Amino acid sequence: MIHQRNVSVRPQPSGILHNGVEMRREYTRTAIKQGLQFLSRKLRKANREAVAAVQDLPQAHGGV
Repeated sequence: MIHQRNVSVRPQPSGILHNGVEMRREYTRTAIKQGLQFLSRKLRKANREAVAAVQDLPQAHGGV
């Protein structure tokens, strides 16, 4: 029995699967997308922490 496993997210014709340039492009796009998602999560976390830190600071001029 033969099992077929697809590595890519989208199934592709066999002609493209054996084309190294196309596979590298797909892996590069996926890596960039994952990297941007990682950075986005880190920036959102840093922003939430900064907002919380500013809210904890006493008002410098007596506040309103």
